[in-house]
Amino acid sequence: MFTSSVGFQTFQFDSLKVLLAKATPLRSGDCLAGIAAIGDTERVAAQLALADLPLKHFLNEAVIPYEDDEVTRLIIDSHDQSAFQLISHLTVGDFRNWLLADETNGDLIASVSKGLTPEMVSAVSKIMRNQDLILVAQKCEIISRFRNTIGLRGRLSTRLQPNHSTDDPIGISAAIIDGLMYASGDAVIGINPATDNTATISLLNHLLDGVISKFEIPTQSCVLTHITSTIAAINQGAPVDLVFQSIAGTQAANQGFGINLALLKEGQDAALSLKRGTVGQNVMYFETGQGSALSSNSHASVDQQTCEVRAYGVARAFAPLLVNTVVGFIGPEYLYDGKQIIRAGLEDHFCGKLLGLPMGCDICYTNHTEADQNDVDTLLTLLSVAGVNYIMGVAGSDDIMLNYQTTSFHDALYARKVLGLKPAPEFEAWLEKMRIVDPTNTTRLNKQISVGLRDILKLNGK
Repeated sequence: MFTSSVGFQTFQFDSLKVLLAKATPLRSGDCLAGIAAIGDTERVAAQLALADLPLKHFLNEAVIPYEDDEVTRLIIDSHDQSAFQLISHLTVGDFRNWLLADETNGDLIASVSKGLTPEMVSAVSKIMRNQDLILVAQKCEIISRFRNTIGLRGRLSTRLQPNHSTDDPIGISAAIIDGLMYASGDAVIGINPATDNTATISLLNHLLDGVISKFEIPTQSCVLTHITSTIAAINQGAPVDLVFQSIAGTQAANQGFGINLALLKEGQDAALSLKRGTVGQNVMYFETGQGSALSSNSHASVDQQTCEVRAYGVARAFAPLLVNTVVGFIGPEYLYDGKQIIRAGLEDHFCGKLLGLPMGCDICYTNHTEADQNDVDTLLTLLSVAGVNYIMGVAGSDDIMLNYQTTSFHDALYARKVLGLKPAPEFEAWLEKMRIVDPTNTTRLNKQISVGLRDILKLNGK
């Protein structure tokens, strides 16, 4: 039982799970679940109680019982007591002050990262302003490697997302050409397939591998299909770089995705066996999003942001190359408008970075959400200041297969230009070699790639 008073009112919170939910900044998903604070007064009371809670308490009370949930078991069993020692005496409020202190740099945060549980990180984010989330995340440099180096300070990478509503190789190739001409694709060239059969998955993997191999592009490819389909494609000899999977923060939600921790390990081992990386072997790509557990009624009455951060606890067990929150994709039932999307994106990036993850963000919204491209611009700018590892690159910001709005190739160029950011160093060198960018980092057309991609299509009988 936790008690807090605001003015002449006293509030009681029956459990850690309730306290975390009531302390969360307003969002529609928690209201839909019936776990949100009744109003601002109760929310402030919960935040005050949360600020006074010792971090040690999170090791003694689980929001989902240990015996009921393998994600909880992973979080508790992998907790590093020695890394926790430096901050073990702090309350949540003290931890916030420690994170914001000038003397607390990225190396110091990294040293305690394995001693943090997702619930601790979720808790501290709930009592931080947006600028606090940005300041602390900017301190954290989380680097991952496969064929290039992602996450270095002063760099902003992009996922080139050449989706097509019928998985047409010509349409996909056209989008790849477009993206490369705008210096996009250093995080990954990643396709969401419209179909999920092994033949299509293998065809798309071969197409992407052909492009990367022919032009010796220092990047990686991924077909964002279910992990079982990727494993089947690997077993049939497909040239798979990264294994993708959507993940969530509860065992029940992951079961809804058709996965468990053992299957994720199987996928990781399959990709590692191919040894396709050149500068590193981070082979996993995870996507998450606030509201995913609630949308399948598998949130166990845990607030959607804490569920999200628990998903990051899953991700860090598999040393991923890429993790990104698809922050506004599920819809207004979970994040109602631009303000809630912006807040959630900053929370997710902050929390992932504290847990040591190479965080990106799909800054997006669906067409029935109270948001627009100005909200996208705002969150893009804030996350770029905060040091986000990568964003999405989609032609015209409009994904014709997934039918949602996100960031474009031009948006990435804007962020790089206004903040003086560059692509991954190996990719930057390739862009200059191919004369896609000149020494002033201005993009320019290179017809060699267009002709070469047409040759690849001819080889595929297209």
